[in-house]
Amino acid sequence: MGGIKRKSATPAQTDTKTKSKKVKVEKSSSKQSAKHDVAHRPKASKKPKIKDDSDDLIESDTSEDENGFHGFAANKEATVGTSEDEDSEVDVEAQTSEDSEPKKEKRSKKVSQEEYKTSALAALNANSSREAHAKQKVLAKERKAAKPNADIIERSKKLWEKLRLKSHTEKEERNKLVVELFEIVTGRVKDFVFKHDSVRVVQCAVKYSNMEQRRMIARELKGEFKTLAEGKYSKFLIAKLLEKGDPEILELIISEFYGHVRRMINHPEAAWILDDTYRQVATTTQKTRLLREWYGPEFSIQGLNTKGPITAELSAILEESPEKRKPIMEHLEIQINQLIQKKLTGFTMLHDAMLQYFLACKPGTSEANDFLEHLKPDATIKEGEEPDNVDLLKNLAFTKPGSRLVSLALAYGTAKDRKLFLRPYKDTIHMMAFDANAHHVLLAAMAVVDDTKLTSKSIFGELLPTNDSLPDKVLELTNDVRARTVLLYPFASDSKWLLDDNTRERLAELYAIRTTTSKKDPTIRLQEIARPIEAQLLTAITSRAADFASFSFGLQFLGEVLVGAPEVEPKKRQEALAEVARLSQQILDSSLPTSSGDEKAASHGKNMLKTLVQGGKFDPKTRKVVPVEPPLGFADIFWDQIKDNVVQWATGPGSFVIVGLVESEGFEKKGEVLKALKKERKQLEAAAGPAMPERLKELPKKQKKGKKNAKDEKAEVRPERNAGARLLLEKL
Repeated sequence: MGGIKRKSATPAQTDTKTKSKKVKVEKSSSKQSAKHDVAHRPKASKKPKIKDDSDDLIESDTSEDENGFHGFAANKEATVGTSEDEDSEVDVEAQTSEDSEPKKEKRSKKVSQEEYKTSALAALNANSSREAHAKQKVLAKERKAAKPNADIIERSKKLWEKLRLKSHTEKEERNKLVVELFEIVTGRVKDFVFKHDSVRVVQCAVKYSNMEQRRMIARELKGEFKTLAEGKYSKFLIAKLLEKGDPEILELIISEFYGHVRRMINHPEAAWILDDTYRQVATTTQKTRLLREWYGPEFSIQGLNTKGPITAELSAILEESPEKRKPIMEHLEIQINQLIQKKLTGFTMLHDAMLQYFLACKPGTSEANDFLEHLKPDATIKEGEEPDNVDLLKNLAFTKPGSRLVSLALAYGTAKDRKLFLRPYKDTIHMMAFDANAHHVLLAAMAVVDDTKLTSKSIFGELLPTNDSLPDKVLELTNDVRARTVLLYPFASDSKWLLDDNTRERLAELYAIRTTTSKKDPTIRLQEIARPIEAQLLTAITSRAADFASFSFGLQFLGEVLVGAPEVEPKKRQEALAEVARLSQQILDSSLPTSSGDEKAASHGKNMLKTLVQGGKFDPKTRKVVPVEPPLGFADIFWDQIKDNVVQWATGPGSFVIVGLVESEGFEKKGEVLKALKKERKQLEAAAGPAMPERLKELPKKQKKGKKNAKDEKAEVRPERNAGARLLLEKL
């Protein structure tokens, strides 16, 4: 067996070396592998093939040492062959490198020549482009100089450059520049206003001018205001004149709009000037004339005649001329649809026209139903998609006629319609609550929508957060005259101090409509809206009672919320009442650490404390206090806080609070109060003061001229008296 191994050793080692050389070639780069191939090809042809004699081998009993066959000869041959291969590889590499050097030199020369040509061409192009630009500038200057009034326009623009830098120009210098500017502009205003650069000069002149100078500019532009309103840049001059103008200037401008309302409201530039004029500066008569032109060409012609009383109430016009109903309504509908299709839905004139159209429709008719159908969003729109008229509904809410229209749509709509009308305002509730017009839409929703869960979630779900910012948000809402109306409407919907005359008039209109369109009782509706938010408001009061008690709106808020919905969260309510009782003396003195110096805070504080100790609100119709159920229990908490100072309360500004405490039906410690007051009866008598002298009662109400009236004389004679202390004396 040993002989077989010895005879096969040489070819085996040769194969091994061959394999090792292949591995070496594979690890080298592609260039080196190519060289190895070139070196091996002649060697492979010269070397004789080794014949495999493994089949003729005979087994031998001798070992490798005995035969002297150790395998070194094969290694030696392999080493010699390898060195020859390496020498051939070196020769090939040297030859290849010698051949490549002249090629590289030629290539580098070509590249350098190309780069030189490119750089030279770029420099030539740069020089030519500079020259071309310079020539263009020269030509532009020559063209400008060739235009009429080029010199004076250039002078005025230099003055404008100085004037517009307000912080860099002293007042005296500015006055001189304005005088110089008006010397240039006077008599040439029309030459300036129709150019995009020179019109800014006139705007600057209007900005720093006096009223007479503005009138001069307006008189020069008479007959051109409609054209100016349609200009991309000149429209701003109209806006500046309207902003700083007087009735004469307004009449000059607006009178040129008569007869052109339809064209201007559809013009991309003039529409905004026309609507701003209508919304901000136009008088009632001017608004009427402008709005009437929406009703047809006949009214556009009549608008040119400025004599005689006119009205823009479409219902009154149709009542006077019922035969014109069809053409007027069709023309108005076309006008409205044109602007809505163009998505120009922010115009106040459009909202007013839509309101007039709806008021002219009889409720329940096909005209009214079709109008509401077009107004409400598409119910088939998937989540994430936005209907086309969402922007229209949002814009309507923030104008006076638009908010009234949306409120009427909520009142006349079905339950499904009301849900669709409220949907577009999902992320706008907070902004609406603080707006003078949009908060009416929220009040209308709470007044007419029967789905109180929807109303409470839609409105207060956005106004009242559920995180730690709740107290701050409630304070912010309470401190705003409009937002507090939305917040407190479920608790005090009939309070005169909460609603202004305009809001009461708007709600009265809705109350009359809801008798036929809503099923739920109004009182139950408001209670169902108040209950879900009561817990959040009580939490805010408990954490920030001192802040709420520091201003009059906050004191009114405390009184309404603590009395409202007493069955909700009784534990939280008791905590809030205890916090208010702890601050009662500070509320009375109006000297809280966070007080803003509100003079009326003391009176509001007394009224709030009296309401709480009586356990309910005073009903002016029955002239009695209506206690809430379950009882508040504030009287007991309040007595524990002030029993050591009850005489001070009874003889001071808080005397009527003690009167309310004694008159409270659910208060079981009246005896203790009266007993404490009897001990200090003299102080009560001193505070109550003497009775009114009989001679003051006999004074006539009216006296002759030159004499003091009865009121003044009573004020001089009568000493200061505490009416609350006198009532307490009567109860002792």
